[in-house]
This record gives sequence, C-alpha cells and structure tokens, in this order.
Amino acid sequence: MPIVDTARFLQDLHELRQIGKFKTGVHRPTFSPQDMESRRWLMQRMAEIGLEPSIDGIGNVFGRHKGDGPHLLSGSHIESQNEAGWLDGALGVIGALALARSGLPVDVCAFADEEGHFQIGFPGSRSIVGDLTEEEMDGSRDRTSGTPLREAIANAGLAGIPRMRLDPDRYKGFFEMHIEQGTQLESAGLRLGVVTGIVAIWQWRIVIEGQQDHAGGTTMAERRDAGLTAVRLLAEIDRHFPMLCGERTVWTTGRIALDPGAPSIIPGKADIFFQFRDIDMVVLKRLEAGLRALIQESNRRERCKATLHALRLDTPALCDPRMQDALKAAAEQHAPGLWQSMPSGAGHDAQIISQKLPVAMLFVPSIGGISHHWAEDTKEEDLALGAQVLADAAERFLAM
Repeated sequence: MPIVDTARFLQDLHELRQIGKFKTGVHRPTFSPQDMESRRWLMQRMAEIGLEPSIDGIGNVFGRHKGDGPHLLSGSHIESQNEAGWLDGALGVIGALALARSGLPVDVCAFADEEGHFQIGFPGSRSIVGDLTEEEMDGSRDRTSGTPLREAIANAGLAGIPRMRLDPDRYKGFFEMHIEQGTQLESAGLRLGVVTGIVAIWQWRIVIEGQQDHAGGTTMAERRDAGLTAVRLLAEIDRHFPMLCGERTVWTTGRIALDPGAPSIIPGKADIFFQFRDIDMVVLKRLEAGLRALIQESNRRERCKATLHALRLDTPALCDPRMQDALKAAAEQHAPGLWQSMPSGAGHDAQIISQKLPVAMLFVPSIGGISHHWAEDTKEEDLALGAQVLADAAERFLAM
C-alpha cells in the first residue's frame, strides 16, 4: 500500500494558498502574475520529487514520471475564480503530486484556465487532447478585462512555446480529486464521494425582441415590453421543468440584460443566458424539447418574439467502472460506511480527458457547500483521507 506523506501534502496545499492569497482564499486569475508564480512553484515541487517539469504554450504544467509504465495521469488546475477558494482545482493537483511522491508511476498535470476566464471552456485540457483550434484561440478574450488570449499568453512569457499533446498509449487512466462544491456529503455525515459521472452543461441564449419606447407616453395596451416577456417566459420554464427533469437536474438563469436598460424606457430587447445540467442524455433531450415548446408557446401568446440559440451542448462523461471499483474499495477500507457514489454537478477537466482515457473522480466534503468564494474550506482530516484513498485506489487500479 502506498503511504502518502499527508503532512507534506497539507504543507504543499498551504504553501500554494499563499500565492495570490485573498482573505482566507486566493485570487489567481489565469495568466495573472499570481497564476504564473503558482505554475513556477509547482514546477519546482515536481522537480524536487524527480518528475520532469514543463510548461506548454497555453500554460499547461506537466510533470513526467521517468520510470517505466503503465502510468497514470492525475491532476486538475491551479488558477482560481476571482477572489475565490483555495481548494478548487488546487486539491487535485497537489493530490496528484502526493501520488507521485508516494512512489506511484504518475504524471502530474495542471491544466490551464479550467475556470474559463477566457470564455472558451477548458482550453488547457481541450488543447492537450487536440480539441482546441487556433481560430478559437484567436477569438478568445478575457471575460473581465477584454485582453485577447494571444496577448495574455505573450505577456505570460509563453509565446512561441508548442502546445503539448496527450499520448493515450502511455496511460491506463486519469484520476482527479476535488472538493464536492455542494452539501450532499456534509449533510449526510459522509467523508468521501466516488463520482459516477460528470454532468453535461447545455447552455442557451434566449433573445427577445420587442419595441423600445417611452415609459410614460406608451399605454400598456400598446407596449411590446421585452423585459416583461422575458420574466413571464422564465417563470413558465421554472414551472414546467420540474415535470421534465431528473433527480439531480439543475437549471439556472445566469444573466438577463435589458436594452437599453434605463428606468424610463420600455426595454426593446432582452438577452438571457440560461443553462441546465444533467448526467442523462435522455433527460437533457427531454429538457431541450420542453424548452423549445415553451419558446414556441411564448411566441404564440406574446407580442415580443423569442429566439433560442444553442451555445454549448456537452456530452455527459461517465466515470470508468473499474476505476470506480478501486475508489470504492479504498474508501471502504479507510472510511467504512462513510462514503457514497454520486454524480458531479459541476464540470471538470476529467470530462475532457475522458475523450482519450478512462477517468475517475473522488470528492471530499465542502464545509457548508461553499465554493467559488474565499470562504471555501474542507477539514484537514478529510483532505488527508482523500489523498490516502486516492493513492490506494490508484495502486489497486494499476494492479487490475
């Protein structure tokens, strides 16, 4: 059984936490000085344990094990959301480092921009599996500053460096440890979650066209108010979706922008970002059909026309059964009765890597379910338990 140096594992986590520290969390947006400092720090830790560290032209950091195969790949990401938590992503990378330090044949990776600062979801892991085009990179900008991705890469000192490509023949599978980012484990008094699969996110844009007009001079009967149409449509979606959804389906209206957005002007346009998530393609397609029917009914009933645009229709990523079995056996050994199988409601780099390799994920609890916020935290004993269970599962799977 591989022995994880949990003291060093926790020390590494806390050292990384100091880079870009913000209150009790971190602020390390992609390609910021803090982010690049954390990548250099990680490469130093990789070299100290005998891995061959490198960084590629989109910021992926890779530590290659020098021994013979079969190998495993493990990791996550180390940039953060703005003013966010210290464990989201970082736990998976430092957990992978702990696997390699324990003597397992593991390559460690930190994928770039899993948090989506540059708008093109999962560019680091998509790049490494060959699913990111030059055209996408050319058109990508930072969603806060507007800085083009190419410019940010150059400013980070990465211009001209080739982008690495995954060699599937080298690996038996990919493990990723992560905080749950929810309350299921904590609410049930459990310490570990073995992930069954990663949800697909289906992202939509709904555009509603009305007539901009004066708020005082236009009677209610004359109005074509895009804002009111948007509110009524979203209320109908929220009323009907519970009859279409699965057990863990979620749906979110992330943005409603009214144009021109002035207090004394009737909105002539509403621009809505709406998404739903599930692990079952049958459920996803049923939700899409329901959404399209509700748009059609709105257009029959309202004086403002709604148009639906698909922005992102992912495929759910199911975790490998044998890797799940290895995690379950290790979880039961170290925390008997204190674990459960569960889907991931958030997206992760593992779902991209699943295009090329078998994947598995292990969750540890999030205190209060908080994530993407500087108050994000997990008990240290749960972090240490997760690292040891991950190592045991990795060894079990290698022996299968």
